[in-house]
Amino acid sequence: MKKAIVSAVLASSLLACTSVETAVVSGNEVSAAGGEPIAVIQGVAIGLTAIFHVVDLVQSDLDVVVNKLLVAEAKAMGGNKVQLLSASTAPRHGVFAVFGFIIGFPISQASGVAVK
Repeated sequence: MKKAIVSAVLASSLLACTSVETAVVSGNEVSAAGGEPIAVIQGVAIGLTAIFHVVDLVQSDLDVVVNKLLVAEAKAMGGNKVQLLSASTAPRHGVFAVFGFIIGFPISQASGVAVK
């Protein structure tokens, strides 16, 4: 029984922690280049790395937040594309690798406007 609980806790700790927040907007109140705006979307992903950010246990980078969170949510809401407003990720190289000495939690975020 104890092994089952420990393995369940370990397995759940390796799941990706992502969050997607949306707000439906009117084309009269918000402007966007390249089409009619339908929603504002924000995505955040927290990863899990080991040994100076060399081993990715749970991936968190700009590819994840832009393509898998923002674009996927925009298409699910009926949009054709996303006008990217901002994107950032925690640095992993150079002196920043010290923060991932044994275990690190890099965070990435992006926000944009879904347009038709």
